[in-house]
Amino acid sequence: MGLIDKTNEEYYLGPDGDWNSYDENYGNYQFISAKDIINNFIISYVGEDKVISKVKRTDVAFHTMRAIQELSYDTLPSTKSQEIELSPKLHIVLPQDYVNYVKFSFVDSQGNERVLYPATKTSDPLPILQDSNYEYLFDNNGEITYANESETLKRFKGNYYGDKPDDFTDVERLTEMNMGRRYGGSPENMQSNGTFFIDQVKGLVHFSANLVGKIITIKYISDGLAYDEDTVVHKFAEEAVYKYVAYAVLASKPRTPEYVLNRYKKEKVAARRNAKIRLSNIKIEEIAQTMRNKSKQIKH
Repeated sequence: MGLIDKTNEEYYLGPDGDWNSYDENYGNYQFISAKDIINNFIISYVGEDKVISKVKRTDVAFHTMRAIQELSYDTLPSTKSQEIELSPKLHIVLPQDYVNYVKFSFVDSQGNERVLYPATKTSDPLPILQDSNYEYLFDNNGEITYANESETLKRFKGNYYGDKPDDFTDVERLTEMNMGRRYGGSPENMQSNGTFFIDQVKGLVHFSANLVGKIITIKYISDGLAYDEDTVVHKFAEEAVYKYVAYAVLASKPRTPEYVLNRYKKEKVAARRNAKIRLSNIKIEEIAQTMRNKSKQIKH
C-alpha cells in the first residue's frame, strides 16, 4: 500500500478545491506523526521472538514523546517564529509552547531583521509599597502590598535606547554622542537596535522604548509536545526515535541483560548522529559559494 493517499489535484487544491487558500497541507510527506511512530514501533519491535516481548502502548507513547522532546532541543528543526507589532506597553507575551528563545529582532523598512540583545543588568522585581517614612504598607490581612509595576521596569521602558537615523544630521552632535563610547564599553551595549529582557515569572518580554510600534520577530524553541500524538517528526529522524524508544523501554525492564542495553545505547547514539547529519541540510554548492569569501581580508 502506498503512502500517498490523495491525488495531485487534492494535494494542490486542498479540501475546498481552491488554490492556495491556506487549507492545504503542503510538504506533509516529509513528516511522520507520533501516532504512526508508536504503531510502527509496536509492530516492528514488540512481540514473540522480537527484542521486546511485551510492553504497554502507553509506555511506548510516553517514551516516544520523551524522544521527540529530547530531539527537539538540538536535532530536529523545531524552531518556530512569530511576528508581533509592539504596543506602547512595550511588552509581548511568550508563545504558548515556548521553551527557550533563539533570537529577538525587529524588522526595518527594507525587511531586514535587526538583532536585539538581552539587557542582562535589569529585571522586573516585586515592588513593595512604602509610606513617607519608608515603612512597608500592609493590607487588611496583614500582608505586604505591592505596586502594579516596579520602578526598575518604568525606568527601563522610559529610557530611549539609541537614536533614530534622522537624528544623525548634526556633525557636532554626532561627535558628542560618540565621545567616550568606544573605550570601556561592552560590545552588547555598543549598538542602537534596542534591548529586551524576559520576565520568566510573568511570561512577558519587555523591550526598550525605541522599539514602540516596531514589528518584532521572535524565533524560539518548542519541545514538540504541544499536540500529543498529532505531533509530527521529520522522516530523517524517524529511526532515531525508534532507537531511543527501544533503549528506554529495555532500560526500564529490570532483567534486561547489560550487553543488550549497551548495544541499543550505541544504536541510539549512532541514529541520533545520523539524524543530525541528514537534517543539517548541507549543500555543496552553497558551501562553495560561501568559501569564495576566503580571500577577503578580515579586519579586527
